[in-house]
Amino acid sequence: MQTNCHMSVLVHEQAKKYGDREMLIYQDFGGREWKSLSWNQVSAIVKQVSNAMLNIGVKPQENIGIFSQNSVQYIECDFAAWGIRAVTIPFYATSSEQQIQFMVNDAKVRILFVGEQEQYDKARRVVSMCPTLERIIVYDPHVRISTHDPNSIYFHDFIKLGENLPRQTEVDQLQKEASFEDIANILYTSGTTGDSKGVILTHGQFHAAFEANGKCVPVNEHDRVMNFLPYTHIFERGWAILAITKGATMIVNTHPQDVQQSMRETHPTCMSAVPRFWEKVYMGVMDKIDHSSAMQRKLFKHALSVGRKHNIEYLSLGKKPPIALHLEYELLNSTVFSLVRKELGLENAHFFPTAGAAVSAYVEEFVHSIGINMIVGYGLTESLATVSCDHLGEPYTVGSVGIPIEGIDIKISEEGEILLKGPTITIGYYNREDLTKQSFTADGYFRTGDAGYLKDGELFLKERIKDLFKTSNGKYIAPQMIESKLLVDKYIDQICIIADQRKFVSALIVPVYPLLEEYAQKNGIIFKDREQLCQDQHIITMMQERIDTLQQQLAHYEKVKRFTLLPHHLSMEKGELTNTLKIRRRVLYENYKAQIDKMYLD
Repeated sequence: MQTNCHMSVLVHEQAKKYGDREMLIYQDFGGREWKSLSWNQVSAIVKQVSNAMLNIGVKPQENIGIFSQNSVQYIECDFAAWGIRAVTIPFYATSSEQQIQFMVNDAKVRILFVGEQEQYDKARRVVSMCPTLERIIVYDPHVRISTHDPNSIYFHDFIKLGENLPRQTEVDQLQKEASFEDIANILYTSGTTGDSKGVILTHGQFHAAFEANGKCVPVNEHDRVMNFLPYTHIFERGWAILAITKGATMIVNTHPQDVQQSMRETHPTCMSAVPRFWEKVYMGVMDKIDHSSAMQRKLFKHALSVGRKHNIEYLSLGKKPPIALHLEYELLNSTVFSLVRKELGLENAHFFPTAGAAVSAYVEEFVHSIGINMIVGYGLTESLATVSCDHLGEPYTVGSVGIPIEGIDIKISEEGEILLKGPTITIGYYNREDLTKQSFTADGYFRTGDAGYLKDGELFLKERIKDLFKTSNGKYIAPQMIESKLLVDKYIDQICIIADQRKFVSALIVPVYPLLEEYAQKNGIIFKDREQLCQDQHIITMMQERIDTLQQQLAHYEKVKRFTLLPHHLSMEKGELTNTLKIRRRVLYENYKAQIDKMYLD
């Protein structure tokens, strides 16, 4: 049963229901041991943090910054701030000093919570340029606080200000005054084209989102939910709090690079993820199969074929599989596929929401075929995550982004843009009345910037309207669609399609270096460094053959004709990637102008 009350009291209401049952599973900063906290323990800590916040003068609807990776302290501060009607502003743990300075000054942040040394050092370096910033509170006790820094304290010292709950009467009163019109978060989008914008999210939006998602997303109190994506990401934020409203146990994964090990150690039943996670799972499994014996490869390919027929050709269409097919699938599921899931730590897999980018049909079919319920969806920060999603156990179409959730009114403009109206849609952008006005139609629909269409009740995406490229031959190219097709190749880590005002499609490709180096060694290709490896003609020919195989179904004008292998990863430091690892195309075009121009010399 869902508890969908105001978030200012959500943890405390759930503690009354679940008491000493496990709520959070986590690791200390720098630790490897998994620990846990009960609902009662988290409720008690949240009350103490609320009291401590009042003792340093936090006022209703004041903006508090949180600059950290996922942690239990992060969760405690979010709910503690909401408990006294304050607003939390999550910053990505990978944010640059320039981004931090902009957000702190734009939101006039006075109190900033930080995670580890990297976040503390960045925050410390911008203090002099942030006139409102008075105090930094550090989660990780291993952080070295500067001896010349009198305004920073550790979190364990900060919460002592709330010991014995000296201001609890005020906390209780503020919770009575809490309104669904109060702002809960301001989420600054990382932006692929320009400056960050602060999306305003109210408690009312969260309440409406939990009600609508609660009816179609079957997370429950028996689930173990892995928190993998950053809490700054609206997808993870909305999903994590939805899980709390349902009484699920949450596993806090602090460092994204450790997630597969964390999964094997903690055995989650659910986890939200972006398609790139599943692409890497797909490539990892297929690479293992490639290195197996001929007999094992044959068995796995047969199992995949049966899994696809059973789960895609029958179940996804709402059809009952023939009894012989069902029995064969059950046998393979309990032997071959169960071993794959065990290797991933997903022995008790329930379902896995996936959104944030286009999902390759290869990957979506693979995940379903091995018996993992991928729930594909679509949403934006401005819609408080979900606009549409697949429904577990109901028919779905590979390639769609599911059925619109209850309460969302979707309209497709004459230009094909998806327009939204409903109680989960933002009221606008912080300090940006001009941008807010531009983002809504005259009749009150929010402009998503995404092109799409509705068919048989399901929503299908086409492309970001502004991302459509037009070649010099007048043909329109959808770069993200091509990129998603090619990213399933095990040798491709990152890719950027180039086509706008060009005579044909080309690409910048960052290969998976360890696999490429292994291929070179096995095939007697001599190289002294990655630059030489990426320019080797044998490597380029091999990559071209793999790319040609994957783009067979594309129109001739959509196919990548030439590509350049880059000897290093794209980086956030150079502005080439956003905090959510989306490509900033304009920056890439500038940084790699010489390489791009060379591909079009003749």
